[in-house]
Amino acid sequence: MNFPSKLIEDAVTEISRLPGIGKKTALRLALHLLKQHEANTEALALAITRMRTEIQYCKTCHNISDAEECSICISHRRDGSLLCVVEDIRDVLAIENTNQFQGKYHVLGGVISPIQGIGPEELKIESLLSRVEVAAQSAPIKEVILALSATMEGDTTSFYLAKKLKEKGVQVSSIARGIPVGGELEFTDEVTLGRSIMTRINYATE
Repeated sequence: MNFPSKLIEDAVTEISRLPGIGKKTALRLALHLLKQHEANTEALALAITRMRTEIQYCKTCHNISDAEECSICISHRRDGSLLCVVEDIRDVLAIENTNQFQGKYHVLGGVISPIQGIGPEELKIESLLSRVEVAAQSAPIKEVILALSATMEGDTTSFYLAKKLKEKGVQVSSIARGIPVGGELEFTDEVTLGRSIMTRINYATE
């Protein structure tokens, strides 16, 4: 693809690095931005820069946040005795959009995957276990819901966490399999995801 300007070419190259955007789409976006008022383009650039440099990760649940702790963790309206464990920040957003869950979250940052070299040590599992232990001294967590993707890696992680959490004396449940096997939470429709949260199942105690 030939460009009339090196500046346009550089912009297209960077935009096309975004997922799902090819060179042609990137070119259309670049030309669209070029036609906008300079203030609008600068506002977009500033918003992206601030997002990248100022956003934080909650010290408690590891969700994205504007402060040291996220709005969900500090909310007195959320049920602190109910904790939903998810793989990724996008899963928090997906569940929140169902308006069916009023507890709090814990973001693992991935799932156990030996093939990819991801073990329990690479995930936020220790902080989850510590969180349960600390909470037991004042406001105990009564139930941990494992809302992980219905994949082999997700199931492996769920079984591992269920064993660890049962040792802490916590009730462990999993979202019902209204989500298709092999499906990712972020691509599941809100009705199915909401029903899965509401009809979660308990892990049998050995």
